[in-house]
Amino acid sequence: MSTTTVVVIVVVAIILIVLLWAVAQYNGFVRLRNLVQESWRQIDVELHRRHDLIPNLVETVKGYASHERGVFDEVTRARAAASGAGATPAQQAAQEDALSSALGRLFAVAENYPVLRASENFQQLQAELANTEDRIAAGRRFYNANVRELNTKVETFPANVIANMFGFTRAEYFEVNDPQVRQAPSVSF
Repeated sequence: MSTTTVVVIVVVAIILIVLLWAVAQYNGFVRLRNLVQESWRQIDVELHRRHDLIPNLVETVKGYASHERGVFDEVTRARAAASGAGATPAQQAAQEDALSSALGRLFAVAENYPVLRASENFQQLQAELANTEDRIAAGRRFYNANVRELNTKVETFPANVIANMFGFTRAEYFEVNDPQVRQAPSVSF
C-alpha cells in the first residue's frame, strides 16, 4: 500500500469519526430539547388542572363569605392571567406566583369561617389543590433538571459548536419567585 493510500484512508476515517460524532451530538440535542418540551407539557397539564379547580373553590368560599368580593375578583383575574396560552416559563412562573398569592388571601378569608373549613366540599377541594401543587412542584423539579442538562450541553465545548451550528439555545427555568416561598421560616420557642 502506498503512502498516499494510507493518508487518504486515515483522512477518510477521521472525517467519518467527526461526522459520526456530530450526528450523535445533534441527536443528543434533539433528544434533550424534546425532553424539555415534554416535561413542560406535564407541568402545563397540572397547571390547567389547578386552574380548573380554582373556580369550584371560589364558588364554595363565596357561599359562606359573599361579602369578600375583592378577594374573589382578585383570584378570578389571577386565574385568567395564569391560564393564558403562549407564555414562556418565566412569564408563566410570574403569573402562577400572582395566582398563588391570591389563593393565599382566599384561604385567609376561609380561616374566618369555621363552618366553611368544616365543609366536606371545601376540604376535598383544598386537598385536591394541595395534591395538584405537589404534582406541579415535582414537575417543576423534573423540568428544571432537563433544562439544566440541555443548558450544560449547549454551553460546553465541543458540543456547543454543534449547538451553534444548528440553532440549539438555552431553555428557561421554571422558578418560584414568591417571596413567601423563598423566605426562611421563623421559629420561636
